Amino acid sequence: MNIGDDARALLDLAAAAYADDPTASARITQWRARLHDPLRLGIAGMVKAGKSTLLNAMLGERVAPTDAGECTRAVTWYRYGDTPAVTARLLGGGTQRLALRRTQGRLAFDLGGTSVDDVEAIDVRWPSVGLRSMVLIDTSGIESVSERVSERTRRFLLPPDDGPSDADAIVYLLRHLHTSDLAFLEAFRDTAAGAARAVNALAVLSRADEVGAGRLDAMLSARTIAERYRADPQMRRLSVTVLPVAGLLAETARTLREREFQALRVLAELDRAERERMLLSVDRFTRGGDTPVTAEARAGLVDRFGISGIRLAIALLRGGARSAQQLSERLLEQSGLDELRGVIRRQFRGREAALKVRSVLGGLEMLVRDRPRADAGALEAGIERLAAESHELRELELLARARATGLGLGPAMSPDAREVTVSDADGALDVEAERLLGGEGTDVATRLGLPPGAHQGVARERALALLDRWRAEAASPLGSAARARVCAAVVRSLEGVVSEVGTGGSGRGTAAHVDPAGGPADGGGQQPHEQREHGEAGLQQQDHAHRVGGRADADELDADHRDRPQQQQRRQQPPARAAAAVHE
Repeated sequence: MNIGDDARALLDLAAAAYADDPTASARITQWRARLHDPLRLGIAGMVKAGKSTLLNAMLGERVAPTDAGECTRAVTWYRYGDTPAVTARLLGGGTQRLALRRTQGRLAFDLGGTSVDDVEAIDVRWPSVGLRSMVLIDTSGIESVSERVSERTRRFLLPPDDGPSDADAIVYLLRHLHTSDLAFLEAFRDTAAGAARAVNALAVLSRADEVGAGRLDAMLSARTIAERYRADPQMRRLSVTVLPVAGLLAETARTLREREFQALRVLAELDRAERERMLLSVDRFTRGGDTPVTAEARAGLVDRFGISGIRLAIALLRGGARSAQQLSERLLEQSGLDELRGVIRRQFRGREAALKVRSVLGGLEMLVRDRPRADAGALEAGIERLAAESHELRELELLARARATGLGLGPAMSPDAREVTVSDADGALDVEAERLLGGEGTDVATRLGLPPGAHQGVARERALALLDRWRAEAASPLGSAARARVCAAVVRSLEGVVSEVGTGGSGRGTAAHVDPAGGPADGGGQQPHEQREHGEAGLQQQDHAHRVGGRADADELDADHRDRPQQQQRRQQPPARAAAAVHE
């Protein structure tokens, strides 16, 4: 059995022990549904951080309302459905079907006279391939002027009864690192019941294209800020990483319309001096002027791109983007969205089962503690056994420790250490152990420190060499018993890797992701997790990789960079998978 089967067996024991307890039975039913669901990814952050915009960018459709309407004040679940449907779950029990309407290309949900204060959550079923592999949960803003709105999000992500959060993982959006951001991430970390702390939260520096007054190189500045946040010890303890993402740019890139492309192309062909005057501010750009693009169309471009996005799009057009498809691909590459999706896939999707089981175990532990039963002995023993014996949960525990205090392995002690590790310096072994435990991603190549797509023979040779040395580290008489236990966990992770590369399989165990993209299989009549994998495969096929050769117009970039240090001018954006759906 796998870890999910073990958890389901525990739920069977719990259902039998608490059959006469309606409250406990309802919780057990919810935990069963949680194991069955795709990964539940919450999107949280302060008011106006760009949560709904990022969700739309991830889906490639303008589904989530982004205005300040009533529905944005409710926690909204987005799940896959064959046909669109929106339902409100009411606080007093019961549900209410909501009407859908589209305004200026965006969806809006009509509560039909029901107050949002009477709504527990809104469920949206939508036929998006991205929702086959994830449930996305859009939350209302933290630190809202309305205490009730903020409390709604906190209650959902940070249950008042100290139980596990309803989200398996979160993407937390921040524009600047405030004390309130750290406090929220600290509180969310504490809901992880110890086993997954600091491995189920990802921080995003949102609206990154607005850094530095929206210059063309704003994303470079945002990357520098994100790197500084990543290096902060407190942030490292609370988040797997910090990434800059321009959410509005990403949303627009994935939903670019042909008429928008044509309007931008006209603007790109204007005299440079006139164009630069127009782009000095939103007011100058939108007010009347002698240009073939109407004021209404220009206002629409501001709504869709922002002034910094318009500047970038024009520079890319002058740099060689010849079609709406090419422009959308290059905008998407600049936005940082593909990097974010890659981290979500490697860090959260790659350990989806462990994150879910960790939450279920936390709930069961709370249940037997708060509602003890004389006949729950087998259940309690099963909980303890799974928590102690599951290597997936052990990896989560060690990764949390690595980020909080370090693993404390010290220098290498095995005789052949120099043949495998780059450095014997104190701390180097901790870094390697964290990577092998899946700290940078659960696929084989990432664990082994190899480039994506490395030949299987190379991976096997590397894995065997590492396995031999880590076995020697675990057996070294010079280390403590605690050190030996950490090394033994690394050995077990490596044994999983060796098993995988040795057989050429593509199983979904903790250390068994040979395909660095997590490429799943196709097939009809699959089990739920196989259906989710099929959806992920479809999404990756839709968003195929592009190496973008064209760049923004050199004169435009030089003018914008002239005040920057020379070394920053030479920095390149990392290669990203680019894709977009272009709509008429």
